[in-house]
Amino acid sequence: MNIQGVDIHIEGNGPDTLLMLHGWPDTLALWNDTVLALRDTHRCVRFTLPAFDANAPVAPKSLIEMVSFINDVVNAVSPDQPVTLVLHDWGCVFGYEYAAVHPNRVHRMVAVDVGDHNSKALHASLSGKAKWGVFSYQIWLALAWQLVNIFGAMGRPLANRMTRYMAKALRCPSPLGDMHVGMNVPYAMKWMGTLEGFELACNALKILPTARPMLYIYGKRKPFMFHSERWLEKIAAHPGSRVEGFDTGHWVMSNKPEQFNELLKEWLG
Repeated sequence: MNIQGVDIHIEGNGPDTLLMLHGWPDTLALWNDTVLALRDTHRCVRFTLPAFDANAPVAPKSLIEMVSFINDVVNAVSPDQPVTLVLHDWGCVFGYEYAAVHPNRVHRMVAVDVGDHNSKALHASLSGKAKWGVFSYQIWLALAWQLVNIFGAMGRPLANRMTRYMAKALRCPSPLGDMHVGMNVPYAMKWMGTLEGFELACNALKILPTARPMLYIYGKRKPFMFHSERWLEKIAAHPGSRVEGFDTGHWVMSNKPEQFNELLKEWLG
């Protein structure tokens, strides 16, 4: 189906609907292996985030607009039953916000590598070097976005090169040819207040870890984490929830797909 100009892909006929949200600089293709592993037992729903698909230009959405859009998708694909969210990177941020605003529409969550992204606990846990590492790559991507805002089409070639340069530096496994500056809007929202920013975003640490069962998966082979120890402790202590660290980088599902998919099968079952 198509909702607000975004193609929604649905595969499988299982009783449990999984809504999969990717992050930067990916598309719905990030979940290809996961869908192949789960579609015999689950109904897998996914789409490329608005503004992330270069072949289907859709205007970027504010946080409030994104939550509303996700709700339209959930109501269309599973009007009578809550869904399971499967999230990665910025998909976690948008998915957490959706779960906080519409708690009755989310049964449980699988979240990959981004936890309490805006908590004081996470900020306090990062070293000065780690804080600089986060800021430097994110502001680079935000500035690339602003190039197009300021110079229009003239700034796009350089902005695209900046985006692909950073993706290559961060060892993103998605095809570089699919990446473009439109994917950087969340960083401009975070650092420059674009589209009203994230000032009103939920505090994930306070709201989410004990609201429903959660499987939290993260890569341990990174220069810094996107969660605090308190986040892990809260999830691990909640009945039915689970924390698993993989010997991978940020893209766990791409670095170790078989191990990742087996864990999802076990926990979802």
